Amino acid sequence: MSANTTRTHALQHATRTGIRKIDRPTDSLGKPLPVSDFFGSMTFGLDQMKDKLTRDTFNALMAMVQKGKRLEKAAADEIAGVVKDWANANGVTHFCHWFQPMTGLTAEKHDAFISTKTSDLGQTLVMEKFSGSALLQSEPDASSFPSGGMRTTFEARGYTAWDSGSPLFIIENANGRTLCIPSAFVSYNGIALDHKTPLLRSMQALSKEATRFLKLLGDVDVTQVSVTLGVEQEYFLIDRNYYSLRPDLVMTGRTLLGQSSTRHQQFEDHYFGSIPNRVLAFMQELEQEMYKLGVPIKTRHNEVAPSQFEVAPVFEDVNVATDHNCLLMDMMRRIATQHGFVCLIHEKPFSGVNGSGKHCNWSLSTNKGDNLLEPGKTPHQNLRFLAVLASVLKTLHDHSPVIRSGIASPGNDHRLGANEAPPAIISAFLGETLSHILDRIEKNEVIQDSATEAVINLNVSNLSVVAKDNTDRNRTSPFAFTGNKFEFRAVGASANVAFPIAILNAAAADAFKLMSDRLERKLPTAKNRDDAVMDLIREVVKETKSIRFEGNNYGDSWKKEAKSRGLLELKNMSEALTPLDDSKRTAFLFETGVLTADELKARHNVLLERYIKQIDLEVSTLAELVDTYVISSCERELKARASLLQSLEEAKSEGGASKRVSDRLQGLEKHYGDLLDHRASLEAGLTKMRAEHDEPKKAKICAETLMPIMEQTRTVCDAIESAVSDEFWSLPKYREMLFLN
Repeated sequence: MSANTTRTHALQHATRTGIRKIDRPTDSLGKPLPVSDFFGSMTFGLDQMKDKLTRDTFNALMAMVQKGKRLEKAAADEIAGVVKDWANANGVTHFCHWFQPMTGLTAEKHDAFISTKTSDLGQTLVMEKFSGSALLQSEPDASSFPSGGMRTTFEARGYTAWDSGSPLFIIENANGRTLCIPSAFVSYNGIALDHKTPLLRSMQALSKEATRFLKLLGDVDVTQVSVTLGVEQEYFLIDRNYYSLRPDLVMTGRTLLGQSSTRHQQFEDHYFGSIPNRVLAFMQELEQEMYKLGVPIKTRHNEVAPSQFEVAPVFEDVNVATDHNCLLMDMMRRIATQHGFVCLIHEKPFSGVNGSGKHCNWSLSTNKGDNLLEPGKTPHQNLRFLAVLASVLKTLHDHSPVIRSGIASPGNDHRLGANEAPPAIISAFLGETLSHILDRIEKNEVIQDSATEAVINLNVSNLSVVAKDNTDRNRTSPFAFTGNKFEFRAVGASANVAFPIAILNAAAADAFKLMSDRLERKLPTAKNRDDAVMDLIREVVKETKSIRFEGNNYGDSWKKEAKSRGLLELKNMSEALTPLDDSKRTAFLFETGVLTADELKARHNVLLERYIKQIDLEVSTLAELVDTYVISSCERELKARASLLQSLEEAKSEGGASKRVSDRLQGLEKHYGDLLDHRASLEAGLTKMRAEHDEPKKAKICAETLMPIMEQTRTVCDAIESAVSDEFWSLPKYREMLFLN
C-alpha cells in the first residue's frame, strides 16, 4: 500500500462532498422572509427591553448604561425577569456570562435557568428562576486564565459584569439554546483580566477629551463622541479531510512546511471571482445566523489567495463591533464544520500566497450624528474636519510604537512586511487631495486650484467644501484615510480587535487632550477662534509630517526613508513589544485611565509568554513532522533511487541513464543530510531557548534563532517534497488544499 493512501482518500472525500442545504426563515405560506423580518431575532437589547420594562426601571437601566450608576436590586430583578421570559419563550435552558479573557478567545460557563427547593415531604423541586444578581454578575474561576503575573494560582476569585451596552444573544446548536450575556472580566481587586474592560475605558477617555476639544472649536452642544468600527475579516476555508491529515494545521493553525503549487495567485483570477458553490453555501448560512444575532453582515467575496475569502459588516459602535467580531469568528469555525470545512483565521496559514488581515475601519461621531472624519458642507464643518484630522495625525505621530505593539502577534510576524500587508512601520496615508491641502496649510498658502474637486481657501471665512473620496486608495498603508474613516489595515486576522483599538482610542484621547491644552493657550491672544484653530492645525501639520507617507509601503526604499524620518521598524513580535517597557511611551495609557501600570505589565507578560509558547509549539511540531513524515518519505525515495541505480549498473545500461540516476540520488542525499543537520539545529535552538529564564531574552531567541532555523528547515523539506515520488508523500499538498475543495 502506498504512503499516500490516506491522502488519496482525503482527496476523494473532499471532491465528492455535496452542497449543504440550509433552512431559510419563511412566512406561514413558506415564502422566504426578507432579512429585516428576522434580523436580531436572537438578540435582546435596550430597544426590546424598553417596551417590556416599567418606565422607572428602564430609566434606571439607561442611567447605568450612560452614566455608570448602580442598579438597585428591585430594578435588576425586574430586568432579569423580562430577560428570562424572553429566553424561555425562545427555548433557552441555560445562560452564561460571555467574556473575552487575555487568551484572545471568548469564554463562557453555562448555568441552568433553574432554582431548587424542598417540598414538605422532602422531595427536591425545580422551578425556572433568574435573579438580577445573576444577570449583573457571575463568578468564574479566574485562576486558569492568563493574568500576566498579577495574581497567584490560589487567588482564584474573578467576576464577570454585564456590559449592558451590548445586546444579549442566544446561541443555538442541534440540541439546545444558551443565552449569552456580554460581560467584562475583572479580578477580586477590580483589576481588568480581559480585553473588553480597557476598551470600555478607552471609549470614555476618548469621548471626554474629544468632546472638550469640540467645545473649544465651537460645538458647544456636543456631549459625547463615539468610536465606530467596521471590521473586514479575511479567512481561508479548506476541506476538513485535508486538515485532519496536517498535524501542523491542527496544532499551530498554519502549515510549517509545504511546497508551493505551480499555480497560486499569479493569474490574479481569484479576487472577486465567482464564489464556489460549496463556499457560497457556507457564506449563506453564516450570514443567516449572524443576521439572527443582530450582526449586520454586508459583504462577501473571494480574496486574493486561492481558498481565501472575506466577510464584512457595516459600521457599529466600537464595543458592539468588537463583540460581534469575536462572535463572528466563533460562528465561522462552527458553521464551517457543518459544511465539511475548517475555517483558518491564522494570519499566514500558507506560505507563498497572501495572508489574512482584519481591516479595522475606524471613525468618530458625535451624539448629534456627525461623522468627524467626513468633510462637511460649511466652513465650520471643514475647519472642524481639519482639526480632527490633525489630531489623528498627532495620535499616530506621538504613539506609533505602542500602536505597533497593539497589533503584535506570532501570526502577524509572517504577514507584516510581506507583499500582501503593510510593513511593520506605522504611517498614515491621506491621498493626493488632502496631502495637497495640508502642504498648503503648512506653507500658509491659499489654494486656488480649479483642477481639484476639493478647494480650501485659507482665508478661513471663505473655507470651501472638501469633497470626500477625492483620492485613490493606498492598499499598502497601515493606516489609510478612505473618505470618512481611517482603515487600520495592520491588525492581524486572528486578533481580538479590542486590544489594538483600545490602544488607538487611548492615543487619540491623549492627542485630543494636548490639542485642547494648546488651543486654550492660543485663544486669549488670537484675533478670533478660527484663526487660533487654523494656527494650531498648521503647527501640528508641520510637527506630524514624518508620519505621512503617500507612496508604496512595500518598497525597500520606504524602509530607508522611514528610518531617516525617525520612524521605527519593529520587524517581529519580540521587537514590537519593547515599547511596552518604556514608561515614557506608555504614560498616555495610564493618564487616560485605560490601563494601570500593573494591567499593562500583565498584558506585556501575557503577550511575551504566548509568543514564546507559540514558537515552542511550532518548533516542536516541525521537528515531529520532520521525524515522522519527511525523513521517512525521503528515505523511501532514496531507497528506490538506489535500487534503480544498482539495477542499471548491473545491467550495464548505456546512454548515460546511470549517470542521471546517480546525480538525482546524490542531489536527494544532500537534501537528506541538510535536513538532518537542520533537525539537530532545531533541537539545539529549542534547548537553548528553554534553558533561558528571562522572558524577553527567550523571545529574542525565538525571533532571531529559532525562526530562521525553522525557515531553513522548511526550505529543505519543501525541496524534498518536490523530489519525492507522490506515492511516498502522505501529507496533503498545497495544490490539493487550496484548489480541490
